Amino acid sequence: MNKSVPEIQQAFKQLRLSETAEELPELLRKAEQSSWTYLEFLEQITTYELKRREEKSIERRMNWARFPFYKPLSMFNIDEQTAITERQLRQLREFQWLEQAYNLILLGPPGAGKTLLSVGLGIEAIQKGFQVYFVTMGELIQLLKTEEYVNKSKTKLKRLRASDLVIIDDVMYMAMDQREGTLFFQLIHQLYERSSLILTSNRSPEQWIELVDNPGMMTAILDRLLHRVEVIHMNNESYRLKHQETIFS
Repeated sequence: MNKSVPEIQQAFKQLRLSETAEELPELLRKAEQSSWTYLEFLEQITTYELKRREEKSIERRMNWARFPFYKPLSMFNIDEQTAITERQLRQLREFQWLEQAYNLILLGPPGAGKTLLSVGLGIEAIQKGFQVYFVTMGELIQLLKTEEYVNKSKTKLKRLRASDLVIIDDVMYMAMDQREGTLFFQLIHQLYERSSLILTSNRSPEQWIELVDNPGMMTAILDRLLHRVEVIHMNNESYRLKHQETIFS
């Protein structure tokens, strides 16, 4: 018995091939126009389903990452700074460091391109199949302090801890008290050698120790962060000021 196209679409949905179900009329039209063989038609169906699933997976992971903006690495102009060479950038884009749970620390003044580089690497990591989470230091401390009684904080931190790459922006831009330092240490300990971290800061790690009530706690944090790390000093001219728009001609 011949089934109608809507009935076949419903069957695809029951088989959890929802993307193919939606595209089926168009695929049938192309099959007729191009005189596809049965094997070619099956190949087109499977290829389309897998492609759309990957696209939706990337879209979902992009939403989870919570980047403050979408600027891929192509927008990071390697010629406008001296912190990193073209060869080094290519090495970072291979993501062997991520697979080996290495950390990156990007140091430099505000506007030097630290966040731009970290987001660009995060976007590309997602496209390579990794799970990424972006958070500012201020928001992270607030999440950690409210995790026990705020469901939204629990959900966000669960995704953070499950990520292959965690980007923490503006690390140690302000002092931490004893409780905040303890919570931050516990998180770093949980992520240690399980996830890679990209940390951006306008202060050197040596200065971080001065910003906590318990210097020993920060020393323990640094022991874990600096075990496997690449530090990139981005002390160039402010990227934002260089590319600011003006109302004057």
